[in-house]
Amino acid sequence: MNQGLSLPPLLVGEPVSGIDPMAHARALATTGCDGGTLVHDIQPDRLRAALIVAPEVPLADAMAMLPICAVGFQNALGALAPPEVAVHLTWAGDILVNGARCGAFRVAGSTQDPKAVPDWLIVALDLTIQLGADDPGLSPDKTALYEEGCADIDPVLLCEAWARHTLVWINRWTDEGNAPVHADWVPLLDGVGKPVTQDGYQGEFLGVDEKFGMLIRDDETTQLLALTTLLETDT
Repeated sequence: MNQGLSLPPLLVGEPVSGIDPMAHARALATTGCDGGTLVHDIQPDRLRAALIVAPEVPLADAMAMLPICAVGFQNALGALAPPEVAVHLTWAGDILVNGARCGAFRVAGSTQDPKAVPDWLIVALDLTIQLGADDPGLSPDKTALYEEGCADIDPVLLCEAWARHTLVWINRWTDEGNAPVHADWVPLLDGVGKPVTQDGYQGEFLGVDEKFGMLIRDDETTQLLALTTLLETDT
């Protein structure tokens, strides 16, 4: 099933099998791979992909790639899934389908310095297509596309759709800045107005600032957590 993808211009597919696309994308990026490479491992039960981008702005601004990829995925799955399927996101990158976790995004970069322009940034998707025979019902907070009425969705077509929608959003962000991404991402966020624990902070999830940072209000103060706190630190 891990076949070549039909991708829009500016994106190049790199299939892998049985290895983490994020790890492979890191290896490619550190040796000078061009931005726009989409590493993918698509199996009947799991879709994993990692998009390498080469930002031209500081890391703090380039982190917009995380909500951009998330909105792109929501748009892609929303177009392919039955209308009754609800797709939401969490600030930290989880993908929720009908209220249960179905996958997640990860993000890594060549630097941790918010003011530095990264050589590369990678946003990776890991989506559960089908649970194992013994899994359904054991973890009500976790699900798969097959469990939510999406058995007819071809994972290859879904990955291609994600790439197309994400590229549209990248182009729009380049032209218009954060505002349109913010306007589409925030309504999809799960947990706004509810208690949250993130990076050791506890309080009410008030929402996000103009750069997509999480605002957490406790009894005394409001904390701002930048998206850069989600960067994977291991290399």
